[in-house]
Amino acid sequence: MRASDVDGFLEFAAGRSGHLFRSACLLTSGDTHLAEDLVQETLGRMYVAWRRVSSIGNPAGYAQTVLVRAFLTHRRRRSSHERPTDELPEPHAADCDDMALRLALLGALGQLSAKDRAVVVLRYWEDRSIEETAEAMRVSSGAVRTRSVRALGRLRELLGGSLAEYAAH
Repeated sequence: MRASDVDGFLEFAAGRSGHLFRSACLLTSGDTHLAEDLVQETLGRMYVAWRRVSSIGNPAGYAQTVLVRAFLTHRRRRSSHERPTDELPEPHAADCDDMALRLALLGALGQLSAKDRAVVVLRYWEDRSIEETAEAMRVSSGAVRTRSVRALGRLRELLGGSLAEYAAH
């Protein structure tokens, strides 16, 4: 790879890694170690294909697609279900005002299936269209709609009336 390509990739990686990490944390229900692994895998795949990827119109969108696919691939592996602990790691942020809400949402996201969680993150966190979400997940638009309805219903069921008490903070 040419030096200009390497510089372009490094600039891209520095600018997008934080965003990718936040998305990966949501996908993994707060498992920061797995989120870091997924971001590293995503950036590694992006580096290998950077000459081709940098010529497309939206490398950031491509990176999000690679991240979601890496997450779904990880979830299909048998070893992905191993969990050393049920507790979330200590937060890095000093702001604890909305920590209860964050923990409740991460816990509820963790109880969704991997594909439902991916739909929620892509549609409502990443603000992607149904078609973009379907393309990233390699499913039909109808499947995205169905999963969205089911996942949001399940989140409402899991969070119940407790969401109102968090909103009062």
